[in-house]
Amino acid sequence: MPSLRERQKLRRRERIYRTAVNLFRERGFHQTSASEIAKAAHVSRGTFFNYYPYKEAVLLDYGAALLEELRLKARDELANGDPPLDVLRRLWERLAETSENERELLSPLAYELLNPDPARARAAFEALPLGALVGEILKPLLESGQLRKDQSLERIARSIADVYLLAALRWAAYTPNRRLKDEMMKFLELMLEGVLAR
Repeated sequence: MPSLRERQKLRRRERIYRTAVNLFRERGFHQTSASEIAKAAHVSRGTFFNYYPYKEAVLLDYGAALLEELRLKARDELANGDPPLDVLRRLWERLAETSENERELLSPLAYELLNPDPARARAAFEALPLGALVGEILKPLLESGQLRKDQSLERIARSIADVYLLAALRWAAYTPNRRLKDEMMKFLELMLEGVLAR
């Protein structure tokens, strides 16, 4: 069982996290400073940075929680015997719906994956293992010979995950009047044509 001090630290981190997410939603991510988050969470600016080295790191926790929900749903569907491609398509639909509903938070999160600072990009990549989830869904297809054998499962899964990132970024920047789900499903079907065994 965690010590009292560890429990206090967990509660403080959770308070900072919840306060930050609420402020991002109310004011917008770019309009909210770390100082404002600290003040609203009743901690010092230094304490905020002890828990989150930069404002975008809050979004990594947020994205990781969303992805974990999606992972649990996908695992349940696979365990129930749903075909992997159906599970993947439903994952894609849920990702699109979540991205559209949480655009203010997910757009800067997606950009964090492309951060020019390699340490920050790596932190985002590790916090948001969408490729690993896609690989988990596609593994039964590989085992049954339904995926191409000339590419690794990891490469295929990461490529499909990259398509989500590019579709979401393109949608957020250039085509917000279109439904992201429609754009993502087109890209997914194109990718699947390339990775399924013929």
